Amino acid sequence: MNKKRIFFTGGSGKAGKHVIPYLLDQGYRVMNVDLKPLDCPGVDNLTADITDSGQMFNAMTSYAGLDELDHGSGVPAFDAVVHFAAVPRILINPDNETFRVNTLGTYNVIEAAVKLGIRKVIIASSETTYGICFSDGQTDPKSLPLEEDYDVDPMDSYGLSKVVNEQTARAFQRRSGVDIYALRIGNVIEPHEYALLFPHYFKHPEVRRRNAFCYIDARDLGQIVDLCIKKDGLGFQVFNAGNDHNGAILPNKVLLERFFSGVPVTRELEEHEALFSNRKIREVLGFRENHPWRRYVKGA
Repeated sequence: MNKKRIFFTGGSGKAGKHVIPYLLDQGYRVMNVDLKPLDCPGVDNLTADITDSGQMFNAMTSYAGLDELDHGSGVPAFDAVVHFAAVPRILINPDNETFRVNTLGTYNVIEAAVKLGIRKVIIASSETTYGICFSDGQTDPKSLPLEEDYDVDPMDSYGLSKVVNEQTARAFQRRSGVDIYALRIGNVIEPHEYALLFPHYFKHPEVRRRNAFCYIDARDLGQIVDLCIKKDGLGFQVFNAGNDHNGAILPNKVLLERFFSGVPVTRELEEHEALFSNRKIREVLGFRENHPWRRYVKGA
């Protein structure tokens, strides 16, 4: 049985370098399309620029490796596209360049996938779309928990680019009927970062207010992407990609009183339930976290 072929952009980045090994372990063949290769056994790499439409069309009609020449039946089709490539936050490039790369790149990737008949596209959106993370000054959310029907309203170039990308995905889904799922990815935590970062977060919880105390373990993000690949027929969907609990040792009663006083709470919350809600991925995709922070932070 042939492996499903996954076209993955941005796999050399912080999240992608953990998601791709997870997908390989699930039996997929993954071609990483990035400006630099990922050093990972079993992954195919192709250097390409997402802001060049021609390169995206060409890459999506490419052999993944030399071994695919042996079949003599032409270039096989990709089964799904996972698009993570982007300028990852503000203050790396000028704002207009961040916006250009992220929006044009996403347009090019989705357009190529749809016009080439690939029926599953998953794109990386962001928790910054909720307008708290990179706002000028301290901003209260309109309500908590943050859920996918929230009226997203960022003021920064990065968060705005992700809102535009969600609308681009929605437009292409309407015209094509393919499944396009946008993941609003929380603050990505790599395995080594629990010991490095979380003790400081617990001593100074105020530093996590801009993220609404959210996090997503990079390996659990791999599970979410896998579930999205396997779940067909949902059309256009937005999913928060976060772990079950807040990345904080304080219970919600204290977090809400201290950091979000006066913000309406729209439903009852469990003691440590994430304010960046992952209820939809649990109920719709069947997500079950494997890497809660309590497993890795000693003495917490």
